[in-house]
Order: sequence, then structure tokens, then C-alpha cells
Amino acid sequence: MYDNFDRRINYLRISVTDRCNLRCVYCMPEDGVKMLQHSEVLSFEEITEITRVAVSLGVNKVRITGGEPLVRKGIVNLVEMVAAIPGIDDLSMTTNGILLAKYATQLKEAGLNRVNVSLDTLDGAKYKLLTRGGELIEVLMGIQAAKEVGFKPLKINCVVRDSSEERDAKLVAEYCKQNGLEVRFIHQMNLTEGHFSVVEGGSGGDCSNCNRLRLTANGKLMPCLFSELEYDVRLLGAEKAIRMALDNKPACGSMNLTGEFYNIGG
Repeated sequence: MYDNFDRRINYLRISVTDRCNLRCVYCMPEDGVKMLQHSEVLSFEEITEITRVAVSLGVNKVRITGGEPLVRKGIVNLVEMVAAIPGIDDLSMTTNGILLAKYATQLKEAGLNRVNVSLDTLDGAKYKLLTRGGELIEVLMGIQAAKEVGFKPLKINCVVRDSSEERDAKLVAEYCKQNGLEVRFIHQMNLTEGHFSVVEGGSGGDCSNCNRLRLTANGKLMPCLFSELEYDVRLLGAEKAIRMALDNKPACGSMNLTGEFYNIGG
């Protein structure tokens, strides 16, 4: 699939839940958010069918996100269902790692190819503050489990405020070097103000080469994270929603006054 700016669109990011077991300060307000009702959230069968249609149109790369995807009940079953779709060359997941030690083996056996784990600091006290209660040791155990079952490449997503030269970022980079991990530095973004930049070590934020569409947990297909455009797959059907998202994908993101990272998937 190609959009109107001759960019090949072959990447679908799927948010399977708006729920998360952390409350990171840059992602979610301290007092929480109004969660989707169960009936609003796409079923595994719906997600699989939408993905199947997307693959038939040219998608070959799929990433499962959240919220935190590992809090979705039965997530391993979904991975297995999506992995069984012919034509997917790369099936990955972004996770905060808290539950990864529990699920790493099952995810690998279900057909997941690789994972990205969020890790912004190696200071346990600071991690607890940033995530409003998270335990760093659980993430480190999750990363170790992912290594042991053979997820490769194993990537670390590190959010930085200003620069990858910040102390915490440099310590994370050293940890990755020592453990054979790839690190990606993601500068803090602001949807409502339109602040975003190219990911260091990755391709996100580079509008001229953007290759992705996003599916939210409640079935809205979004052509751009920094845009309020969305197409309801339940109302339009998967193929029509995909084609409309493709036809209306902007040349460059601007701002999004209605979406949030926790329900779009970042």
C-alpha cells in the first residue's frame, strides 16, 4: 500500500487495551482516566480479522501495544491468532516489562518474534516515582526472561526529557551495551502541543518515511498519532477504514487534542 505521498504503508500498530498496571507521569494523569467499557473494546476475533485484511492489502509488520498489552486477559491467545496469519514477517510487542517474566515463554511459543521493553532509569527509587509505584526489579527480571527465551533483537525504549546524554539515559545505554540489548531514545512528546522528534535508534517521528497505521482498542483506525483523524472499523468495515486512513494520511503530524498515549499506543 502507498499513500498520497508515495510512502509505503506496511506497518500496523494495534492497541489491545487502554489499561495499564503503571501510571507513568508522562503518559497518564495521577488521578487516572476513564476506561473503556468491555463492550467497546475489540474482541480477539475482530482484531484478527482486521489484521488479516490489512495484511491482504500490504501490511507485513504488526506490533501489539496498549496501554500495557500484557494486562489484557488471554493476550497469549491473541498473539497466537495473529501469528497464524500468512504474510506477517514481523510480529512484535511493546511492554513495560512488569509481567514479561511471567509470559515470555508463552509469548515466544505463540509466535511473537520480538519485544520492546520500556525502561527510563536504573534507579529503583526514581523508577517508582516515574511510574507511580512500579518495581524496577520486575522489569529487569522480564528483560532477562526475554533474553533467555530468545527474543532477538531485544530493544529497550528509554524516554528522555531533553537528551540521550542525561545521566539516566547514559546508564540505561551502558546497561544495554553490557547485556546485548538495543536502545532507542524517545524524546518526551506532547500530543496537544504537537511536540515530537525522530526517535534516536529508531524510525518513529520521521514523517517523511512514516510507514504505519494505528488501530485503537475500541476500533478506530488512525493514520497519524499527531492527528485527530480516525476511521471506525466497526462502522465502515476493515477494508474501507484502512483505505480511508491511507487516502487521508497527512504528510506530517501536527497535534492531537483528543487522543492520549495510553489509548493510542504511542
